Amino acid sequence: MAHPAAPEIRTETMVLNMGPQHPSTHGVLRLVLELDGETIIRCVPHIGYLHTGFENTFEDKTFHQVIPITDRMDYLAPLSNNLAYCLAVEKLLGLEVPERAQYLRVILVELQRIASHLVWLGTHGLDLGAVTPFWHTFRERDMILDLFEGISGVRMMTSHIRIGGLALDILPGWADQLREFLRIFPKRVDDYEGLLTRNRIWVQRTQGIGVLSAADAIALGVSGPVLRASGVAHDLRKAEPYCGYERFDFEVPVGQNGDVYDRYRVRLAEMRQSHRIITQALEGLPEGDFKIRDWRYTLPTRQEIKTSMEALIFHFKFVSEGFSAPVGEVYRPIEGPKGEIGFYIVSDGGRKPWRCRVRPPSFVNLQALPKIAEGRLIADLVAMIGSIDIVLGEVDR
Repeated sequence: MAHPAAPEIRTETMVLNMGPQHPSTHGVLRLVLELDGETIIRCVPHIGYLHTGFENTFEDKTFHQVIPITDRMDYLAPLSNNLAYCLAVEKLLGLEVPERAQYLRVILVELQRIASHLVWLGTHGLDLGAVTPFWHTFRERDMILDLFEGISGVRMMTSHIRIGGLALDILPGWADQLREFLRIFPKRVDDYEGLLTRNRIWVQRTQGIGVLSAADAIALGVSGPVLRASGVAHDLRKAEPYCGYERFDFEVPVGQNGDVYDRYRVRLAEMRQSHRIITQALEGLPEGDFKIRDWRYTLPTRQEIKTSMEALIFHFKFVSEGFSAPVGEVYRPIEGPKGEIGFYIVSDGGRKPWRCRVRPPSFVNLQALPKIAEGRLIADLVAMIGSIDIVLGEVDR
């Protein structure tokens, strides 16, 4: 008796959309997934759903009017965006800001780095089912936002770093408020580690997941914690110091395996190093001006406006017309919380950037997702997306 024919085995794959409204994609992102069962064969990000035309808008504003728009790109690191842009314009103008302004800039952007990493840690934990860290991290983030409000009057979109320095100097009592934060923060990072670092569920969901080798990371151009978690000790604060970073003693944390777990460990270590930098900057904060005193590029003070007709005229012309920049082109990158963010500016001698383009870390780092997702289970995809730490406002600028 003949054996019945063997059942036909289906070998085709399935194509599945993840997004564009998925809550775990950290913005409006669409992923087109090709699946073999639950294994990801191919992952293609589709971007552009949040496109705002920031770069073209920059070219329609005077150099000073661009600053508030930079806040809205990576809206979790507005001060870092401010600094990268202002350093590029200052390079174009040939300006050197006062030493006090440099120290205050370092304090603010390192606070911003901690705040950005705290949002990442809290929301990444939620993505993987760890609810408790969210309440801890946002408690400390709120303290940092209070510090931003105390110096600028605004909690998030401060626009506080300006061409030539800062909008305002620190007010009485602000340094004491900062010292209180510095006093309690190391213990709080210990608490985060106590909740997650040796948590068996957390380790199982992150170790060996989304591995990115050092060679692939370099080839893809990724930067920041994603690059350093793969074992590459590249940090622009060390490689190309700006704002006097060469004066501060700090280390560059690196990972070994380039997986989701190492990206977590690197960001935790970076928060400790930022605390170390801020402490040194606050202890060594020099006296002096918080901005250059040149009415061509910075606003006169309120006192000057009240007592000098020339200052009032310069204030009006500066706000309504801006200033002219010399003909030329510059690129100035910094080490933002997510990686290298740089501004490329071309000037034709006018009052607006003739061209302004951004090198955004979220956009570049997103290229790593197809590589690290290939061959992994779809259940691990949310962990891998979160570990890259993207903001779609910056991706779709």
